[in-house]
Amino acid sequence: TVGLSRGKFSESARVSYAKVADYQRRGLVHFHAVIRLDGAEGANSTPPGWATTALLSAAVRGAAERVRLLAPGRDIVGPRELRFGEQIDVRPISAFGAGERLTSAAVAGYIAKYATKGAETAGAVDGRIHGARDLVLLPVRAHVLRMISTCWWLGGLPDFAPLGLRRWAHMLGYGGHFSSKSRRYSTTLTALRQARADHRAEEQQTALGIGSRPTVTVDEWRYAGRGYSPEAALLAASAREGGASHGA
Repeated sequence: TVGLSRGKFSESARVSYAKVADYQRRGLVHFHAVIRLDGAEGANSTPPGWATTALLSAAVRGAAERVRLLAPGRDIVGPRELRFGEQIDVRPISAFGAGERLTSAAVAGYIAKYATKGAETAGAVDGRIHGARDLVLLPVRAHVLRMISTCWWLGGLPDFAPLGLRRWAHMLGYGGHFSSKSRRYSTTLTALRQARADHRAEEQQTALGIGSRPTVTVDEWRYAGRGYSPEAALLAASAREGGASHGA
């Protein structure tokens, strides 16, 4: 669209995204994605002048319309080509509410609204199905039961084995992660895990009354030997003698 090669594009701009999967009541999965076009250095750099909202919207729509995937099991279900439907809805995110400034927190809240909806929204179940007889006892609507049963049936056929449909039948066949993002969209999962670990450690130190004291973490171990110490050897001997006397 702008006449740049992939290499030249990366020198002047960077595409970042965050995506969540959202279950509809009818059982289909909708994807909600926030796609951003930044400067070459990421979110803190200004994008080039040609990187407009209209250009990005047209590129997203064009890419979605070109996606094609041939479904497996041609001899069983016939030739099927999978693609995005007509519900492709591309909207510029300008603000959330009257006069509200577009911030990272606001975008995170938009994503979180859909991230909290699971397969239960469509009436599915939250546990894996281990056998065909379990299908009879599922407390689900007839429509959902047909979808789960179809996943179970197709999952038993060799052509569909790589999809793991039986493993994910309770999720209506969708085994993907509910959220994903480009590496540099925001913070990393490693950083989030470390923040949680630091927070738990701080809570434990506060509970023990050592929150304000300096602590030393020792993470080196060395082999000291095996067997009892002299004191523990006496206790072990006494325990053995006591057991022998009790047995006699």
